[in-house]
Amino acid sequence: MSSSAAFQKPRWLRDLVRFLPLKSQFVLSGNVGDLQVSEVSPGVLTPQTFSVNLRDAMLEAGFSQVVGWDPLTGFRVLGRPGSDDAGAPDAGDALLRELGMTPVEGVAAAGPDLLSTTLPRIVDRNGEPIALIVDFASRLVVRNDSLAPAEHQLFTRALVLSHSARARPAGEARKPFFNTVIWVVHKEGDLPDWLLVDNPRLRHIPVSKPDLPARRAIASSLLRGLDGGREASAEALQMAADAFIESTEGLLLLDLNAIAQLARVEGVPMARISDAVRRYKVGVTEDPWLKIDRRRIREADDFISRRVKGQTHAVTHMLDIVKRAMTGVGASRKGNRPRGVAFLAGPTGVGKTELAKTVTSLLFGDDNAYIRFDMSEFSAEHSDQRLIGAPPGYVGYDVGGELTNAIREKPFSVVLFDEIEKAHPRILDKFLQILDDGVLTSGRGDRVYFSEALIVFTSNLGIYRQDENGERVANVMPTDAFDTVQRKVESEIERHFKLVLNRPEILNRIGENIIVFDFIREDVAAQIFAQMVDATLADLGEQSLQVELAEPARAALRSLCLSDLSNGGRGIRNQLEAHFINPLARALFDQDAQPGQRFEVEDLSSAGLQLVPR
Repeated sequence: MSSSAAFQKPRWLRDLVRFLPLKSQFVLSGNVGDLQVSEVSPGVLTPQTFSVNLRDAMLEAGFSQVVGWDPLTGFRVLGRPGSDDAGAPDAGDALLRELGMTPVEGVAAAGPDLLSTTLPRIVDRNGEPIALIVDFASRLVVRNDSLAPAEHQLFTRALVLSHSARARPAGEARKPFFNTVIWVVHKEGDLPDWLLVDNPRLRHIPVSKPDLPARRAIASSLLRGLDGGREASAEALQMAADAFIESTEGLLLLDLNAIAQLARVEGVPMARISDAVRRYKVGVTEDPWLKIDRRRIREADDFISRRVKGQTHAVTHMLDIVKRAMTGVGASRKGNRPRGVAFLAGPTGVGKTELAKTVTSLLFGDDNAYIRFDMSEFSAEHSDQRLIGAPPGYVGYDVGGELTNAIREKPFSVVLFDEIEKAHPRILDKFLQILDDGVLTSGRGDRVYFSEALIVFTSNLGIYRQDENGERVANVMPTDAFDTVQRKVESEIERHFKLVLNRPEILNRIGENIIVFDFIREDVAAQIFAQMVDATLADLGEQSLQVELAEPARAALRSLCLSDLSNGGRGIRNQLEAHFINPLARALFDQDAQPGQRFEVEDLSSAGLQLVPR
């Protein structure tokens, strides 16, 4: 592709060339399996493989020949296509024979043992400088902390040779050159520490993932191959390229190339390149959010009110988040941030978890389709490994993380983190990555995307606080007006994140999506009570047992269940079980109730429940 902007080689390559006269060996680690942008002619940029880019750089720097080695092929001389030695294996065979090998068409099969034997011949060779690139060097060692004799011999020779190698003038400029050895590994720790650490003749150079200029360099050429790309105006092409570049932050150039190929195969037009990026990241062919029944969401107030009582403001706010997630209003789909985030705070038993379940039912038609994590189970410092997976070398590494595995399987989901305040602060740092970047890296190094998920936190923060003596006291009371409850709870949440956890940035990512639930007031409690009693009687009706509750008994039961609303709906349920469900079950059992019979509960007294056949 052509580029009018001045091209700058990647930093790792500039560092390598700068230190060639100073160091005899190099270790290149990191993004060594990716494509690299290269200027093949003035103003013409193209992605090339890492080995080709490295070979060209060494030849341009003044090395006469570049020898490559890998565990599968062995040795071969890396020549440039189009040069005098291209297509002529004999040109490289002479060098390989000089090094003591028997080449066949420019290739000499050689394992690690022969590499170890050949290394001194390369480093001590006279004449024009040559370079050796040892590719896949990470596979030379089985266990870094326990080297086999052959492995130890290879790297001991490399260490000694790094110090004994001598630079000599070469080329017209008479610059000093070593016969350079370059080890290409995935991680610096793949080679023995004693080879790298405190070795003044060896330099480690990390190879980073492609930055924005690198992605920009190839974006336009990839987009031109898509539907509508060739006839697109310069402005339209620039807009699509900007979207492509922004949405591929953290991806490799190989990934960009694969996304463009996916778009061509599936007929995704240039203007909708972000759709192809999303498909590539999460594996969703079509946007499931666009397939949700909008009529069902419009009529959701009635559906939710049957399950969540007395929290109209919370329901409205939550539905706004859902509608925003569906329409994409105010959120760029170029990025990876979750579709929506909600922080549900308030007293216990007021419907926070129930609202999350109900929203899940709205979206999926199934209450249990959400992914739930009880954060009280993640209070230990290292419990984050349960979420993302253990790092290499630890027990459970091959299993992966509970959260990362779940999102990979169900990228389009509601993720519920219950009682978030009970999680260890180290866990909260993971949420910062999710809320800000929408990406979490598993223990195995896989990137998991939350761009299609709706994240819901529940918390009891703000209901209690610590007084001057450090004792836990009530921050809000059931007698407080809702405005007071909302203000005090939000203030205490802010204080907790800023002063206790020292993580105000998490609060900033949640933004205005803190939804405070009110206490269960008496009128709402009466509705909950009636719903629970009717549901219990209906369940008995499905078993062909007709049980009626006389009005005096219902009134007495209501008084018992609503006497203390401090525990919300759960408290009502507990009182109902203690004073009605358990005694009723006992009475039905004692009377040997059979299907088809009718009973009436006439009285609830301290003596017990009076059940009369009808």
